[in-house]
Amino acid sequence: MDFLATLALVAATLYYAWRYVDFSIPPFEDAAMLMRYAQHLAGGHGIVWNIGEAPVDGATDFLFMAASAALIKSGLTVGRAVRGIGFASHLLTVLLIYWANRKIHHTNIALSLTSGMYLAVGTGLSYVAAYFGTPFFALAATVTWIFGLLLMRMPTSSICLSLGFALSGLISGLIRPEGVILAGLMIFAVVVRRGFRASLPILLVFFLVFISIGGIYFLWRWDYFGYPLPNPYYKKGDMGLHWDSFNNSLRNTLQLCLPVMVAFLLGFRTRETTRVSIAHLIPIIGFASVFVLISDEMNFGSRFQYALMPIALISWNPLVRGIRLPWYESLDWRERIVSFTTLACLTAGVVYYSWYQNCFLTSFQRTCASPYERDGRFEMGKLLAQYREEGYVIATTEAGLVPYYSGWTAIDTWGLNDQFIAHNGGITEEYLDRYQPHIIMFHDYYSPLVPPKLTEANLSQRWFSMTILLKTYAESNGYVLAAVFGDSPYDTNYFYVRTDFEDSQALIKQISSMRNYYWFATGKRSINYAGIQQP
Repeated sequence: MDFLATLALVAATLYYAWRYVDFSIPPFEDAAMLMRYAQHLAGGHGIVWNIGEAPVDGATDFLFMAASAALIKSGLTVGRAVRGIGFASHLLTVLLIYWANRKIHHTNIALSLTSGMYLAVGTGLSYVAAYFGTPFFALAATVTWIFGLLLMRMPTSSICLSLGFALSGLISGLIRPEGVILAGLMIFAVVVRRGFRASLPILLVFFLVFISIGGIYFLWRWDYFGYPLPNPYYKKGDMGLHWDSFNNSLRNTLQLCLPVMVAFLLGFRTRETTRVSIAHLIPIIGFASVFVLISDEMNFGSRFQYALMPIALISWNPLVRGIRLPWYESLDWRERIVSFTTLACLTAGVVYYSWYQNCFLTSFQRTCASPYERDGRFEMGKLLAQYREEGYVIATTEAGLVPYYSGWTAIDTWGLNDQFIAHNGGITEEYLDRYQPHIIMFHDYYSPLVPPKLTEANLSQRWFSMTILLKTYAESNGYVLAAVFGDSPYDTNYFYVRTDFEDSQALIKQISSMRNYYWFATGKRSINYAGIQQP
């Protein structure tokens, strides 16, 4: 029966991927950033944003990027490498949830199968379709937690399990930096469950692995990149607390794990189960809370919190074990059939709830089938790729699709992929002068029809002040406004082109006459507001 259940999960995952996931969509804007790093690493250029420049740690999914680069080096395309790792990780995590429930908690087949199906039809494959490495991190976190659960149940510590726990926790940290925090929360949960004295050997192995292997990696990356933390943290962390991110993180976690969170409440019914419930909640609540340290931008489909879903799915069963329903035994056959049918419908509803999360991956999502629409930035990147070998430079706030598909040297003006900007508080005119970009592109919420209001309140907003600097720089240095694409004059992409290089006139003509610049939030063909003046 376990073998048949495993086959059913594999078949259901493959069918769901074929029937309900749109793999024809281009990468999501933010996912294309990591693909650029992986492509450069596979090409032998190092971990760089621009070929020939100093390394920059903008690809926070370090091990995922390295694994993708290895597959690209072996002959796979960038897209197949990225999606292949994500898909395999998702399928493995689904199977691990089933087998962890079966072998660690001795959960019955029906509940174990439901837990696996909950993840199978959840948001994992939507991340894969959008080219994110989220399932890869979730797989590492799941393996780490499985080792943690085994250590909680062992009467005596095991060196092999302790080493497996430490190494998988370290791998989680190598995939994403917050994996170190998650692993730390998991070891704390083990201590709470076992007690400090009984956990000393486990703690010793854990810290030895992190201090030795983890320390070597940390010192290497500090020397290689020139700074200790991932570059986006200096931009997104801003050395303060982000309570809106905290609230969003808790809400995302509750939304992803809602059906099984009831079990955690039931876990407080006795003194014995309360300790188990607290231990199992530590990595979930703790990890959801650490996002108070960074802004919530780029959190496509709650992907930052997704790893907590498989953790919850292999944690809930021990909390409800022992709850008996004596009334069921007194039912006659008709009442039992009705009760069984009701439970089956409830189970189907729980699985449907998980699938329904795919309808809210982005705030502008129009259908459950596709998280975003055709994206003009993808088409623009392909247009600019015609000039890939000319050594041209683009300065842009949209550092995903356009830089990746164009292959141009790119200045990420927001600073996620630029060490100078991230570490110096923002872009400057002097920094732009250093590159003299041939195209300046930015996204903001104004246009020639709705000019920006240069009030003190608006200029205090970092994004607005950045785009005004770019706009002012372009207009004061003789750039031509080739296009202002948007679905409305209140939400647009500006394109300025320098006029003193060989292909400038051709680029101005191609960009201004572009007809397939679709707005990513609506899928509608954009209007070019560059030639439209206020009445």
